[in-house]
Amino acid sequence: MDGAGRLNRSLGSPRPQTDLKAAAIGAAVLLRERLGLARLGLERLHLGRARIKARPERERQPNRLIALLERYLPSRGGAAATVLILLGSAGFGIVEGGHVGELTQALSDTRNAIANSAGFRITSIVINGRKQLTQDEILASGGVNGRSSLLFLDAATVRDKLKANPWIGEATVLKLYPGELQIDIVERSAFALWQQDGKLSVISDDGAVLQQYLSHRFLSLPLVVGKGADTRARDFLALLARYPQVRAATKAVILVGERRWNLRLKDGLDIRLPEHDVGNALAELSKLDKEDRLFSRDIVAVDMRLPDRVIVQLSDDAAKAREDSFKKPKKKAGDA
Repeated sequence: MDGAGRLNRSLGSPRPQTDLKAAAIGAAVLLRERLGLARLGLERLHLGRARIKARPERERQPNRLIALLERYLPSRGGAAATVLILLGSAGFGIVEGGHVGELTQALSDTRNAIANSAGFRITSIVINGRKQLTQDEILASGGVNGRSSLLFLDAATVRDKLKANPWIGEATVLKLYPGELQIDIVERSAFALWQQDGKLSVISDDGAVLQQYLSHRFLSLPLVVGKGADTRARDFLALLARYPQVRAATKAVILVGERRWNLRLKDGLDIRLPEHDVGNALAELSKLDKEDRLFSRDIVAVDMRLPDRVIVQLSDDAAKAREDSFKKPKKKAGDA
């Protein structure tokens, strides 16, 4: 140490050389570590590329099912399958879209057009037995139109369609080649007007509803009212016809509870008939009118449901007049 307090260093001190050597060793170690990391990164990179290359090779391997199909199916099987799929899709679309009827009608019109061009067009139509229905109504009921051909016309189908019309009881269809169609029908007759739930219908004698609206030509038919009256009116009206005086005064016959009948006369008088022995009750009713002019009296109802008596209900005016007649005091003998 010198006098200034500094440490004397020998000129031959090896310290700087030692520092340089340590720095060189540190740099070498650092370089080796970096090279090692770089090599590891390259190895991982090569491994990843190898995996990427190997994956398409595995994916390019064909499926066994596809290979079997390609091996055993005929060469045009794929095209046929495609056509079937397209046809199936079209059929599914037609069914789901509700176009089956339109397609069937189009096919029917096409084949009829071919038959008509070949000489099987319907050129003459003969209809026998028609009374109420028009020719157009009968042909429309049978499904026969201007596009129909005699060759493809199904006589049994036309007959069934005709019988579905309530006016037609029986039908016969004949095809006379090359172009004549003959239809024989037996029409039902309008028998009565049936009122049910406030609605009027024209019915036949067997109860079939012929039409659910009222035309002027049917206004003179007898009126039957009530549930079940449509099928039971024929027998009762036949019984009522035996007593023309009562039948002529009757406006409507009413079935009550599907058990017994009431008569509604034209002047509003109600006749309540019994459930049994209806014929005897009608005979008694006819006798009362002939002998006592029952229908001309001021009454509103006649109850004949009891076997041993007839109950007459007076109108309000007649009842009041009768009551007043009993209240009126009788005159004594000698009174002025």
